[in-house]
Amino acid sequence: GVLYVAFEQLKKKLQIEGLFDKDKKKKIRRVPNTIGIVTSPTGAAIKDILTTIKRRFPVCNTILFPALVQGENAANDIANKIKLANEVKDIYGIDTLIVGRGGGSLVARAIYDSTLPVISAVGHEIDITISDYVADLRAPTPTAAAELAVPDMNTIITYLNTVSTRSNTALNNIISNNYQRLENIKNSYILTRPITMYEIKEQKLD
Repeated sequence: GVLYVAFEQLKKKLQIEGLFDKDKKKKIRRVPNTIGIVTSPTGAAIKDILTTIKRRFPVCNTILFPALVQGENAANDIANKIKLANEVKDIYGIDTLIVGRGGGSLVARAIYDSTLPVISAVGHEIDITISDYVADLRAPTPTAAAELAVPDMNTIITYLNTVSTRSNTALNNIISNNYQRLENIKNSYILTRPITMYEIKEQKLD
């Protein structure tokens, strides 16, 4: 009960400050080049995230920012790793940041100040943390976060094949239509019997 009251008080405080405002949410890039991941290097979360990204979009790079996820220093470490990811984003071409753990107001403010779009992947499908409210996108599990962060390569390939087929069909139709127009022009009266026009004018002149 005491923890819940404290959670609600912090939630209300941050909401008043505007950390939850929807109009400040950043869009997640549809096709990222590099994804930063802030979580424990040894937990199940990082394994699920990396496995899912490799399966869905293997050309995407990933950079792990290992962070403490338990203990009194965890919140501060997670917040610092979020800041670090933002500092080096241009060097490594990071497009999106997955944060695999919450941490109260420290982490919430770090997420809010992040110039990188953040997907919250705390890993509790039912529970909602402060980080979930602040993040640009909430995922119910780490696996879901990876699915939201990258597209499915098979879907992209299918789409490109469909577009390619449609483009070839459209181009063939254009070529066929223009070829028919050229044939019609070649077979037109003025080109096949041009002398006839002058004969008519010559008759009128006579």
